[in-house]
Amino acid sequence: MKKNTKISHTLRAVAMLLSYPDRKVRELLPALAAAIDEEQALSPGRCAEIRALVSEMSLADPIAVESRYVELFDRGRSTSLHLFEHVHGDSRDRGPAMVDLVKHYEAAGLFLDGRELPDHLCVVLEFASTQPPAQAKEFLGEMAHILQAIFTALRQRDSAYACLVAAVLELAGQRVEAVPITPDEALDASWEEPQVFGGCSTRGQAAPGQPQPIQIIRRPAASQGARS
Repeated sequence: MKKNTKISHTLRAVAMLLSYPDRKVRELLPALAAAIDEEQALSPGRCAEIRALVSEMSLADPIAVESRYVELFDRGRSTSLHLFEHVHGDSRDRGPAMVDLVKHYEAAGLFLDGRELPDHLCVVLEFASTQPPAQAKEFLGEMAHILQAIFTALRQRDSAYACLVAAVLELAGQRVEAVPITPDEALDASWEEPQVFGGCSTRGQAAPGQPQPIQIIRRPAASQGARS
């Protein structure tokens, strides 16, 4: 039997599954899983993983599902769904890259509504879903190294969401494999204010770490000549 070459419905469904799981998304979970199964663009094993994730999300407490999403994708750079953050971080290079991506969308006749940044994976997948399969695969293949890094970070956290990023790699015709990644900096450390004056360094103290004596002396009186 010839393998189905259509991937648009699967891309759109995966994009929805990777979005914030509010009530609207949760109500669509059965339909999203059905769309993925019907298009048959993914391997049976990957479809089974996605069905398990959908089932878990459907049965879990909604607040817990939403909190887990925020903790997973909004509080760590290694799992961020903003793709350029993995390449450019907070550098100035990210701005021009965003502009180029928006121009790429507009060249295809598509325009952002401003609700999400152009490099967010859900936006990228929605754009890819509007393109012919060959172009969509090529477009997604260009960011395979970023997707593999996100997949690795999700796997390290034992997150079932890893199957969705693996699905994107599979749709792009890329290998799904773990790669070396840099661990996230602790959240407290990343928000820590720099110490002023070296944090009141104890260098040069007679007994560092111990209470230090305070000496207050009277300012010498100005000389008579200085007053006149």
